[in-house]
Amino acid sequence: MNHDEKPAFSYPVKVGNISANAVTVRLEANEAERKALGELWDVLEVQSLKAELQIARWKKDGVKIKGRVQAMIVQACVVTLEPVESAIDEPVEAIFVPEGSRLARIAANDSGEMILDPEGPDLPDTFAGDTIDVGLAVTEHAALAIDPYPRKDGASFGERIESSDKDDIRPNPFAALKDWKKD
Repeated sequence: MNHDEKPAFSYPVKVGNISANAVTVRLEANEAERKALGELWDVLEVQSLKAELQIARWKKDGVKIKGRVQAMIVQACVVTLEPVESAIDEPVEAIFVPEGSRLARIAANDSGEMILDPEGPDLPDTFAGDTIDVGLAVTEHAALAIDPYPRKDGASFGERIESSDKDDIRPNPFAALKDWKKD
């Protein structure tokens, strides 16, 4: 997405206004935002998108967001192309630090190899300026929970024509040349 474009769902928060005590924020997408999200996510319809988050300071100049995002979307069934409703209920947890912060760097050992723990926490996201967009974090967490292959209950593919062992045998490309030498 271009940085010049307006995000489909946005909720900017001034970092300087965030205290060490968590503040609860409730977000809900309006009709225009739901339509824009439907286009962004390539789904038939976004019926609802809600989030309840706790936003607080993290370490010296970072921000921590924790909560839940819930959405109801309608997708096309991969078998019948009929509409399928899907519910999304995902935890949201993100940490933001200013660009250039030491907290956003990947740790390295003495030989310069990066140390990554697949089970460990994610690296913090970075932000520029004095504002973070909490709506983008909510949108990303919801998008990751969308089923890429929605299927209506009971929908299945019809009988498939399987190939036989005879069909699987590849002809020898030199078979046409075997009679050529006889002449």
